[in-house]
Amino acid sequence: MIELIQKRLSAYTPAEEENALKEIVQEIALFALWREGFFEMAAFQGGTSLRILHGLPRFSEDLDFILQKPDVAFSWQLYLQNLTETFKEFGIEPEVVGKDHMDKRVKAALIKDSSIANQLNLGFFNDRDQKIKIKLEIDCTPPEGSGFEYTYLSFPVDFEVCHQDMSSNFSLKIHALLCRDYLKGRDWYDFNWYIAQGVTPNMLLVKNAIFQYGPYQGQELDVNHDWLVEALRNKIASIKWGDAADDVRRFLKPIELESLKLWNERFFNSKLNNLNALIKK
Repeated sequence: MIELIQKRLSAYTPAEEENALKEIVQEIALFALWREGFFEMAAFQGGTSLRILHGLPRFSEDLDFILQKPDVAFSWQLYLQNLTETFKEFGIEPEVVGKDHMDKRVKAALIKDSSIANQLNLGFFNDRDQKIKIKLEIDCTPPEGSGFEYTYLSFPVDFEVCHQDMSSNFSLKIHALLCRDYLKGRDWYDFNWYIAQGVTPNMLLVKNAIFQYGPYQGQELDVNHDWLVEALRNKIASIKWGDAADDVRRFLKPIELESLKLWNERFFNSKLNNLNALIKK
């Protein structure tokens, strides 16, 4: 099976090897979760879903999911043994650790592996003792209003993934942009990408997320398109764009790095104007 991974790796350049190895491990993890019936009650979402399912150009570190229906009793422990056994079928022996906290809305597990790099013919990823780390996170009480779709993937073999539709995924990204308490440049890269794809947010989901958790919780707000554009414009004015560009830099291919020089308030206001035009069509 390691030959299958080596063949998959050949689709990337040597400079992309570290991120490529993470992506290969991510795809095997998705396959393992499908085998265990995970996607009957959960959905793939977030930046890695955009990368794997929709061709988002940037790499992404974590696997993010939401439950299709809230369940505070969800536990990763049910899936860890199957994850480990599936990886072993591919010659990989990771450490898979559950980090469930029953009082937390988002529950996590962590995959740590150094075995895969030692078995492959790599040209750039020279530190064979370096562990690849991938976090799995699932929101057990997601806001209501998501739409779901199903996509077939073909690596490592054919399997099916349930995921948020693009509009719903964009909505939770917008919630992160407005409500995350730290700066994550990857959020703004994805914001730009969604608009370039002509995607508009699922406003019911935006509204439900805004009122469920974050700084707007409990406020009297009319969360409509006009409110959203104004809130995003205020957020854009508050960002340190040099810091935002630095956050996303290591996830991009070399050809995209030059465009980070454009990241400033004027650039993102232009993108917001494009979104406003899409919404009003």
